[in-house]
Amino acid sequence: MSDLFEIRIHGRAGQGGKTGGQILAYAAFYEGKTVQAFPEYGSERRGAPTVAYTRISNKEIRTHEPILNPDVVIVLDETYIFTLPITKGLKENGLLIVNTTKSPEEIKKITKFNGKVITVDATGISIATVGREAPNIPTIGSLIKETNILKLESVEKALDEIFSEKIGKNGVQKNIKALKRGYMEVRSWK
Repeated sequence: MSDLFEIRIHGRAGQGGKTGGQILAYAAFYEGKTVQAFPEYGSERRGAPTVAYTRISNKEIRTHEPILNPDVVIVLDETYIFTLPITKGLKENGLLIVNTTKSPEEIKKITKFNGKVITVDATGISIATVGREAPNIPTIGSLIKETNILKLESVEKALDEIFSEKIGKNGVQKNIKALKRGYMEVRSWK
């Protein structure tokens, strides 16, 4: 990992973008890294557009502004590839992760992004494993698989710590299953 690894997550309120960024921050913290995670959103209503940011570093993080040139962009709502400049600022050798049933080749053509594109049916996975639309967890699994930025076990620990009291051990296990399916079912194209 370089000194600073930056992730920008685009989604809608209720899809777990903010929570996904926090899970990544917890997991990185467990691995002894310096972290920062914060959301940016307008009206606080389900379905409203949101952006979440996560920074992971081996050194102190001194900046506190939104991430303009991320290493990774995660898109939780596929419609954004048609309506928002989601790849704006994404590093040329960066990674674009899209929650979709489309192939990486299709997404590459639509977005015209020349870096690495991966896709995962995170919505389908979350409905099958958790019982509701929560695409953040499977996309985190895909991120871990493609970047090795964190250990899967650290993310599992973060899920347990964040969700145990709220959804119980059974709910946590369902989310860990979604995480692992996202890790295994990612589709990649360079």
